[in-house]
Amino acid sequence: MSLWDETTPSEADPRRERNGGRVVLLVLVGLALLAGGGYAAAYLAAGDKVPRGTTVAGVSIGGRAPAAAAQALEEGLADKVDAPITVTVGDRTEAVQPADAGLSVDYLASVAEAGGEQSWEPQRLWDYYTGGDDLDGVVDVDEARLDALVERLGGDLGREPVDGAVDFRRGEIVVTDPVVGEGLDPEAAREALVSAYLSDEAAVELTLTDLEPDIDMADVQSALDDFANPALSSSVTLVFGDSPVRLQPRDFARVLGMKAEGGVLVPELDTERLTTLVSEGISQDGAPVDASFEVVDGTPRVVPAKPGVTYEPSVVTEAFLTLVTQPEGEREMEVEATVVDADFTTKEARALKIREQVSTFTTYFPYADYRNINIGRAAEIVDGTVLEPGEIFSLNDIVGERTRENGFTEGFIISNGIFKEDLGGGVSQMATTTFNAAFFAGLKDIEHKPHSFYIDRYPVGREATVAFGAIDLRFQNDTKHGVLVKASLSPSTPSSQGVLTVSMYSTKTWDITTRTSDRYAYVAPATRTLDTPDCYPNSGYSGFQVDVWRYFSRPGSDEVVREEQFHTDYTASDTVICRPPGSIDD
Repeated sequence: MSLWDETTPSEADPRRERNGGRVVLLVLVGLALLAGGGYAAAYLAAGDKVPRGTTVAGVSIGGRAPAAAAQALEEGLADKVDAPITVTVGDRTEAVQPADAGLSVDYLASVAEAGGEQSWEPQRLWDYYTGGDDLDGVVDVDEARLDALVERLGGDLGREPVDGAVDFRRGEIVVTDPVVGEGLDPEAAREALVSAYLSDEAAVELTLTDLEPDIDMADVQSALDDFANPALSSSVTLVFGDSPVRLQPRDFARVLGMKAEGGVLVPELDTERLTTLVSEGISQDGAPVDASFEVVDGTPRVVPAKPGVTYEPSVVTEAFLTLVTQPEGEREMEVEATVVDADFTTKEARALKIREQVSTFTTYFPYADYRNINIGRAAEIVDGTVLEPGEIFSLNDIVGERTRENGFTEGFIISNGIFKEDLGGGVSQMATTTFNAAFFAGLKDIEHKPHSFYIDRYPVGREATVAFGAIDLRFQNDTKHGVLVKASLSPSTPSSQGVLTVSMYSTKTWDITTRTSDRYAYVAPATRTLDTPDCYPNSGYSGFQVDVWRYFSRPGSDEVVREEQFHTDYTASDTVICRPPGSIDD
């Protein structure tokens, strides 16, 4: 047997299988090459073209490259892109230009949306050969323009809703009821306009709908219950040290308010007005203010003292807002502040018992500007003077030196028996009027000096002159009560006399009556001839003596308790003849 014959069948099979595998592999590779070539050919045929059969807004752009498709779309939509949209709102129709609505076409984006893009994805190739939808164009929207158009369309026919409100006027609560408005639903209107753009029938019918106010009746009622009604229910008291400041609803209502915030009404305060209101009960500059008096309809009343208070406005605002919603009996709070009490307190002022007019006296004077100025200035300074029991009134101390800086000017005075000009001329009118008011108030005379010669507009024997640093008018409040001195001036004019009135207020202690003697012991005037530059001619008249009595009786009684006598010796008023300066030899 040969060597080959000795080989078994099992040893020959592997060789034959290898040869067969090679054949199968070659066949598969061949098929793959054929399939790959076909896919590549399909890709090359489709490229980045829009799927065949595609239309955008009715314009056929299928099978075209993006740029060509965009151009075709632009040409195809040329009649539509600027076509007006017919908009109907209620019974009104209006043609709206797309540009006014902020609408335009993005051609490239429309093409891309339609599938005009390059891709190896099988789905992309499948869509190209088998797709082709009818698509809407991609619309660019200028949101600001579209919103403005919708707002105008709704505003022309609709009405804005009215928010409910709560206000405070003249101490009362004023409610504004909410009102439902009518207008377009902005989102629905925008969607409808965009959808109608590029359509064959570019028409939109919009419907007005109810527009609810942000602040409705429930919000208003909540504001009334939680804030407004409690706020005006009673007074609020802020305590600064020992000084309470009570604020009444009729006063603080003007500082209150409510504003819409987050769909509800919340309290609002005018801090500046509240600070001003609080300052009416305390000092405004941080310095204390003494109690004083004022006369209203003939009756004196105390103007309360104001403590000097410094505080943070925010602290007062916070305290006030806390108190104003509290129930009665819980509307008082101490406020953190620095407090300085007044020297003359309200309690001390009331203890003086200044309750009624106890005397008044009026004098008149002829027209002269200097009299209006000087008498008026003196009256202004004296007005409001308060004398406590035992205190002495000094006109010179109160009015001060008659200087220009103090508001006085030159006027006539009596010096050495003749008229001269000097600062403060005419103030003796104030001295005489004040003296008579004190006389009839029953106050104690300490010092008064009549004019050297008699001036006939004054009551004879009951008048006084002053000269700063030399002659004063002084009297004492020797009663148990305080005395308020009030002075007022009605200026003279070329056609009318001036009027000066001084009144005194207290608790009446005395009824005063008076008697004046006849004039006696006359003295004839002399004649003077002067050549001085300040010479003023005068027609002289006699001097004389006179006596005046003052009788004191208890109020309502005719019984005289005591009496006083005042003696006056008037010198003659010399005749003065003026010559040119230097014309008289020594």
